[in-house]
Amino acid sequence: MSTVSSSPRTAPGGTRMRGAGRVLVIVYAVMALASTGRSLVQIAQRFSEAPLAYSLSAAAAVVYIVATLALVLSGRRGWYTVAWIAICFELAGVLIVGTLSLVAPALFQHPTVWSQFGLGYVLVPLVLPVVGLWWLRAHRPGAAGPGVVAEPGA
Repeated sequence: MSTVSSSPRTAPGGTRMRGAGRVLVIVYAVMALASTGRSLVQIAQRFSEAPLAYSLSAAAAVVYIVATLALVLSGRRGWYTVAWIAICFELAGVLIVGTLSLVAPALFQHPTVWSQFGLGYVLVPLVLPVVGLWWLRAHRPGAAGPGVVAEPGA
């Protein structure tokens, strides 16, 4: 009788959600929850006061949700690409909204997740996409990570 066991070290993508990868996904999930909650409350209670700001908060929430899912599933080629697109969009959003919120504050009557480069979130929105892009680059699908032994014939 033979038993088949899939060890995390030899399973495809098995080392992806360990250590820094797991922390990265948790931080993205927290940002997804926080920005979703914030945008829903803002839109439900005061949308007419600052529609641009609150719409940007909702967009940020969607980006964080997509990035979280894509990072979890990034061992698959299609999701890896989705993760790159979502995190690049996130970085562009943080840089553009952050810059505009400083040079043209009249555009943002109320703060967004990405206003002032995420200052309301202790600059996590500014640092997170940089770390996310580094992690994706270091953990490409099909690239054997440290300590991962490719199985014969794989």
